[in-house]
Amino acid sequence: MNSSFSQIQVEIRRLADEKGIVILAHNYQRGEIQDVAHFTGDSLQMAKFAVQTSGSAILVCGVRFMAETAAILNPRRHVYIPEPDAGCPMANMIDENTLRRLRLENPTAVVVCYVNSSAEVKALSDICCTSSNAVRVVASIPKEKPVLFIPDQNLGGFVKRSLNRENMILFPGYCHVHNYLNVKSIKELKESDPDSILLMHPECTQEALKLADHIASTGQMIEFVKKSQAKSFIIVTEREITYPLKKANPDKKFIHPDPPLLCPNMKLTTIQKVLEAVKSPAHRVTVSESVRISAVQALNRMLEV
Repeated sequence: MNSSFSQIQVEIRRLADEKGIVILAHNYQRGEIQDVAHFTGDSLQMAKFAVQTSGSAILVCGVRFMAETAAILNPRRHVYIPEPDAGCPMANMIDENTLRRLRLENPTAVVVCYVNSSAEVKALSDICCTSSNAVRVVASIPKEKPVLFIPDQNLGGFVKRSLNRENMILFPGYCHVHNYLNVKSIKELKESDPDSILLMHPECTQEALKLADHIASTGQMIEFVKKSQAKSFIIVTEREITYPLKKANPDKKFIHPDPPLLCPNMKLTTIQKVLEAVKSPAHRVTVSESVRISAVQALNRMLEV
């Protein structure tokens, strides 16, 4: 256990280990929550770890779709979330009725579903993807087949341009944190610090992504910085990613846009709520078996790519 843990962090890990609760935290969670987690990563890494864990229960520190994904992949384990109101506005932009309509309108299309979506939407999709493997997932689909990409038009657009794949239909959803990035401020930041490498998340708009030196998911950003010889980086995604970056690279400099990108939904989870969740797990996330059976197929196809 980390010797620098606060009293509340020590208590969280003691209770979690005593009860067999595995704590997963996304890279956008507060630093003190990342520290207390048994595993921290991006959505793909969390999904993979959830399958591998041997704990009797899983506590997902993130937003609801992440906990649903863990529940879909782990039907024999109880999955909990510290804050039940931690949702994702992008996931709410598409529902199962909308997707059914889109499938009728595009009967030959393969539906690729970004994991930032509800369990019900995943269940109606052919294959899931995350920001770290979206290009690889779409590349695995025969080129002659049209692809309906939901719900993030910015990630979908990035994939479309990366693969030069014109037969992609993009649903007009977006992440409100990345979509409304002030592109002018990023240009000015880059001009004022030309020696820094600009890393940007693919949920940003095409206009913004044109400025990036490297486009990557949060997990890919961590790997890129670790291997890079550069000493300074401009990080364009949710601010909390700087925490694991600094921990792993104390000799490197990380610059954020001003104002920084903040996800209010991720910040709904606090260290006190994590303590309450391991003391008395209350907010269990469940998925009906009929939905789970279909959704797990889409997730497993992703994990196999």
